[in-house]
Amino acid sequence: MLYIHHTACISPQQSFGDINIEALHESVNNQLLAMEPVYAGIPPGLLRRMGKAVKMGVGAALSLLADQPIPAGILIGTANGGMEDCIKFLNQIIEYDEGMLAPGNFVQSTANAIASQLGLLNHNHAYNITHVHRGLAFENALIDAMMLTAERPEGPYLLGAVEEISTYNFNIDFLDGWFKKTPDSNLRLYNTDSNGSLAGEGAVMFLVNGNPQSALASVKSVQFLHSDDEAEVATAFGNFLNKHADEAIDWMISGENGDQRVGHFYTRCESMLAPGTGICRFKHMCGEFSTASAIGLWLACYMIQQQKLPGHMIKKAATRGFGKMVIYNNYKRYQHSFMLIGN
Repeated sequence: MLYIHHTACISPQQSFGDINIEALHESVNNQLLAMEPVYAGIPPGLLRRMGKAVKMGVGAALSLLADQPIPAGILIGTANGGMEDCIKFLNQIIEYDEGMLAPGNFVQSTANAIASQLGLLNHNHAYNITHVHRGLAFENALIDAMMLTAERPEGPYLLGAVEEISTYNFNIDFLDGWFKKTPDSNLRLYNTDSNGSLAGEGAVMFLVNGNPQSALASVKSVQFLHSDDEAEVATAFGNFLNKHADEAIDWMISGENGDQRVGHFYTRCESMLAPGTGICRFKHMCGEFSTASAIGLWLACYMIQQQKLPGHMIKKAATRGFGKMVIYNNYKRYQHSFMLIGN
């Protein structure tokens, strides 16, 4: 079991610093862009050379590490972190005919730039890894962290996920039909019957170990599968619930994203919950991206800590409190993950 002690979240909502997620910030041009804070912990000279994904990831992580021991491991999940700088670097190769290229874009152009920068800034020579598994990148990093805490519970380990809206990836996913073709708003995301969702981005960091004392929340179990068959997903979800039948689940945090092509997965799984289990949604707050499930986990910690959630998240009210939650996320129809979170 993994215990979460500190969290930080940079998202399109006011989730960093003075947190206020009651009021929704509206999307612009079908995109939910992260509200970036002042990155006080990053040296200005280094900050100028950082891409957006690296800035968000490093900024969120440094806010947790200021008064903490050096982590025994840094584990980041991302699918497209650093992609914007990668495209800039490739364009420079063509523009300058492979001549004098700016090194900054090259250094920041790989997915592991966030984890490596954190290692350099903290003089950390411990375990350092980036999981790049599309819509299951964060889940793989989370399982890795759970295995590490089983071996060395004291930790602590820095676990996180980072994603940015790069022009390249947005255009590819837009042409592939994953984002809405007509102007829409996150304020009415779940009232549409069209294909696609809204693009999102963000950075979420957790300081974790195997010690339950003073923990905000615990991750009890994680499971994922690849399938586009509704019955197979429902069977997997049912087995997941049965495996933890002794856990009275208060809320399901749903990754529903306004795409009519995937809504039936969520509807089927919701129907399998016990009566009285509440259902809430979060992608109208952050948009859709490959590691959005990390936002769901951050919200689970927030709900357990605050014993409340914003009204705009509620799809079905619960008859119980905020003790245990299951997160179900679906990315592009065929990547599904389940997480069981407790206090």
